[in-house]
Amino acid sequence: YGCAKRMVDVLNKAYHEDHGCMFTSVIPCSIFGPHDNFDLEGRAIPGLIRKAYEAKKDGTTFEIWGTGAAQRQFIYNLDLAKLFIWALREYKEKEPIIFSPDEVDELSIKDIAKMILEAFDFKGEVKFLTEKPDGQLKKTANNAKMRKYLPQFQFTPTREAVRETVEWYVKNYDSARK
Repeated sequence: YGCAKRMVDVLNKAYHEDHGCMFTSVIPCSIFGPHDNFDLEGRAIPGLIRKAYEAKKDGTTFEIWGTGAAQRQFIYNLDLAKLFIWALREYKEKEPIIFSPDEVDELSIKDIAKMILEAFDFKGEVKFLTEKPDGQLKKTANNAKMRKYLPQFQFTPTREAVRETVEWYVKNYDSARK
């Protein structure tokens, strides 16, 4: 998967060198939001939202793999949509650009889980499965190029974005992708 993403960049450069075509890649960090795929084997926030919904509905324990210490940058899909539109209209480099919140906005899985549980008003038991792996503890994406072009871009606060996503999921549970 990672190799395939890198090869897109190689292909973009080759098309530019051979044919003068202007292609580029945008690289987002971990995406979440309404209309997401809430697969339990997928990305962190959508999977945790589904687990929290089902634990509340079934009266079961909310289980989180690992210690919750791993930190990630998350981008709300509505913010990403705005950035994609900007890139299509304004970004004129063949070099890729990373779309992610600032490093200071990295959050632990534990903090994200707390936000999700708050949004659900979950009062049940929470258990960290510490025998399961945390994964890489830190995966910081460098958004310096994005900030060079868009220094004032304001990301939706994560707590608000999580709340909106949870509200969407609850309202659309029957038709949401899982």
